[in-house]
Amino acid sequence: MAPFAKPENVLRRAEELIAVGQNNAALQALHEIITSKRSRTTALGSLEPVMLKFIELCVDLRKGKIAKEGMYQYKNIAQNLSVQTIELVVKKFIDLAEAKVQAAQAQAEKITLDAIDDLEATETPESILMSTVSGEQSKDRTDRAVVTPWLKFLWEAYRTVLDILRNNARLEVMYQTTANQAFAFCLKYTRKTEFKRLCDLLRNHLQNIAKYSNQMHSINLNDPDSLQRHLDMRFAQLNAAVELELWQEAFRSVEDIHNLLTMSKRPPKTIMMANYYEKLSKIFLVSENYLFHAAAWNRYFGLTRAQIKAQNTEVDVSKLASLVVLSALSIPVISTSRSKADLVEIDESKQKNNRLAVLLSMGKAPTRATLLKEALSKGLLKTVKPEIKDLYNILEVEFHPLSISKRIEPILAQLAEDADMKQYIKPLQQVILTRLFQQLSQVYDSVKLDFVLNLAKFPAPFEMSTAEIEKFIMNGNKKGELSIRIDHAGKALTFESDVFAAPRVAAESGVRLQATPAELVRTQLSRLGKCLFATINVVDKAYLEERLAAKQAALERAAAGADKEHQDTLARRAIIERRKELVETLQMRKEKEEASKRALKAQQEAEAEQKRLAEEAKKRELDRIRREQDKIREDEARKLAEDLKAKGALKVDVDNLEGMDTTKLRQLQIQQMEKETKDMSERLRITSKRIDHIERAYRREEIPLLDEDYAKQKEADKTAHAEARRIQLQTSKQKHADDLALKKRLARILPDYSSFRATIEEKRHEEFEARRAEAQAALEAAKEDRRRQVRERREHEEAERVEREAREAELAAEREREEAERAEREAEDRARREEEAAKRAEERAKLDEVAERQRQRDAEIEAKLAAKRNQSRDEALRAQGIRDTRPDGAAPQSAAPAPAAGGGGWRERLAARKAAEAAVGAAPAAPEPTRSSAPAVAEEAPAPRKYAPPSQRQGAPQGGAQEGAQGGSGGKYVPPSQRRQEGGSRW
Repeated sequence: MAPFAKPENVLRRAEELIAVGQNNAALQALHEIITSKRSRTTALGSLEPVMLKFIELCVDLRKGKIAKEGMYQYKNIAQNLSVQTIELVVKKFIDLAEAKVQAAQAQAEKITLDAIDDLEATETPESILMSTVSGEQSKDRTDRAVVTPWLKFLWEAYRTVLDILRNNARLEVMYQTTANQAFAFCLKYTRKTEFKRLCDLLRNHLQNIAKYSNQMHSINLNDPDSLQRHLDMRFAQLNAAVELELWQEAFRSVEDIHNLLTMSKRPPKTIMMANYYEKLSKIFLVSENYLFHAAAWNRYFGLTRAQIKAQNTEVDVSKLASLVVLSALSIPVISTSRSKADLVEIDESKQKNNRLAVLLSMGKAPTRATLLKEALSKGLLKTVKPEIKDLYNILEVEFHPLSISKRIEPILAQLAEDADMKQYIKPLQQVILTRLFQQLSQVYDSVKLDFVLNLAKFPAPFEMSTAEIEKFIMNGNKKGELSIRIDHAGKALTFESDVFAAPRVAAESGVRLQATPAELVRTQLSRLGKCLFATINVVDKAYLEERLAAKQAALERAAAGADKEHQDTLARRAIIERRKELVETLQMRKEKEEASKRALKAQQEAEAEQKRLAEEAKKRELDRIRREQDKIREDEARKLAEDLKAKGALKVDVDNLEGMDTTKLRQLQIQQMEKETKDMSERLRITSKRIDHIERAYRREEIPLLDEDYAKQKEADKTAHAEARRIQLQTSKQKHADDLALKKRLARILPDYSSFRATIEEKRHEEFEARRAEAQAALEAAKEDRRRQVRERREHEEAERVEREAREAELAAEREREEAERAEREAEDRARREEEAAKRAEERAKLDEVAERQRQRDAEIEAKLAAKRNQSRDEALRAQGIRDTRPDGAAPQSAAPAPAAGGGGWRERLAARKAAEAAVGAAPAAPEPTRSSAPAVAEEAPAPRKYAPPSQRQGAPQGGAQEGAQGGSGGKYVPPSQRRQEGGSRW
């Protein structure tokens, strides 16, 4: 195996080969470095220039298959690292191919011009001779030789790129761009066959998305952006199919778009849907499906009108509305399609209509009546052109069988002047004929054929022959919508009136002058029931009272159950709210589970990708081993073929030479096949000669018998014709006699009929005049009432305006008063707060003064108590024979203040307690007095001291009256009153 070279060195070597004209060798060198296994670990920065040069050489040499193989390999290397480099390579490949096509076209035009030596010469001897042996012109031959190969290469380039970029979400934008370029290619060069193949290819790619959804970087149609890109691409495909007039492909594109729209969670754009319905209308018009063509036009007009209102664009709304109404009027009332199996046709057409209704986002298939009703509900008759409005009135509102064609004739002439409306004239003829025969059947029992043909005349470019009119009548009879008999012998049309006939849709859709006998029979019981109901309401008063009582009882029951129904409604609403909350909770839980599943799936995909890479490496190793084995077998087969050639054998066992393709084996095979073919041709020649002789003998024996058979057939035809003529004459005579007798019998009642009719007409005229006078009076009264209402409304509005202005002025004054009052209240609040602050300061000063007096009283009391204690101590000591060793003889000072004397209010006591607490917290702790310490002066106020338990005192007294006798003044005594003032925590 040759050592692996660096991509930079290979690129340099390829450029050197190109410089000396060895392009094939340079391409082979670049192909080897790209397809090498070691290239997978090479940096893309060094491999990308090699790939670009490889693409240039492939395009220059028209090596499409090699380019496809190299780009597949480069995609596998770079798709996990950088998709930008793949897009760069693909774009360069397409651009170079398109540039070659343009250069080839320019070259072909130049060759064609250079081939013309004399511009004044019409024909040359060479052109005459060439036209004799070939039907092609000089330019066609030049294009076929120069341009066509590059066109094929460009088409294969588009297919190759689409196959490489398919089913990769990271390359989806480039895939869409390439598909749009392929559509433009088919449109520019009118390549219908290639466009069909392109549509099949894209449809196959879309179907494979679900199949390869588990792969890494696969396309996810649940992503709104990906789905939107596929929708844009399918809309471009639909536009191209319509422009190329490939209606079958356009319809399949519409189905693809509808399937994608059903998957989309994002609402489609209005412009896209308008384009969708416009293309659907064209498809239905070409297929002569006028019903769904009108439905598509209706949907397109609705979207266009909404877009016009939103964007304020200038569009001829009158023409669009006219086309909508005209398309609905052009829907044939009677279907003109024919089929050998009507029942099967009905089922198939129903399924087809449901399928087409789904494409139009309809719940069910539309009808002519519903489309016209929807157009009227939108008020389109107010915006349509005058001739369309007149056409609607003639066909759907008015009743005039004898002048319908004459009144429509100028309208058809106006429609023929507009290219968009001219296409509706043919279906309108079917509708006009339907209305003509419907209205004639309500007026006449029979009518002359010439008279009907005269009524059914159309303008010059749109005439209908007698055969076409008769064909229309027969088709209507076949569909069950008409009941007309054509008598060619009497040249008349007979409208049958069977009282037991089934109702007809076509007859019920038109204008009705009077009820038919069949309708009178069908509605006899209902009319009788209505008459009896009206009679019992007039005659039986008790029945009316029962009805009123039942109605009142129903109202009472409804009022009684209204509260309960309201409570039930509230309960249902609460249940619905709880269910919504539960659904939202479940949805959030489901989303979390899906997120975890997606994370798990991504992890599994990563593991699967690693496993796939390992399997691919293993597969490549197996392929290498298989190729080596195949090469060994090929060498052995070659040796065997040489041995057979040396022996000169005529036949060789092919099974022992499987996979061997040498010249000797092909020659041996060709020789054997030629021999077998020659034998088969000889046998066929002998067999055909024998069959020819037998057929010739049969015909020679048949010739004498033909004259005899012809004579017998002629005699039988004469006899049958005579018998049929005799029966016809006999029937006609009998019918004529019966008709004369009927005429004589009816002639006797003609005077009575005429007088009765005149009386009825006179009464009807008088009633009509009276009703017209009443209506005129009511109209005048309504006008006067309307004027009065307008005046009252204007006066009321003026009074409301004056009252509103007064109310606004009053509100403004009220707001000003409120502002003044608010400012005054704020000033008062500030003064009151200042006064309260001064009072609090004065009260604090008073409290301080009271506290000071209280402290002085407490000090005096404490001094008195200390003197008493000293006196009692001295007495106790003297009683025990102990003498005080202090030099001054002063009694030890007590540390605890005396309880406050009674007197003063609760404010003074509170102030004293607060002052004592402050003094305790602020004064420093005094040192413990010793036996040798100086006695305290009795006149000084002792500071409050903390209480010490008896165990901590020095020389605590044995009795309650001998406090401090043993240890001097070591203990600290706090009186109970002081304890209460200092707080309950010191008890």
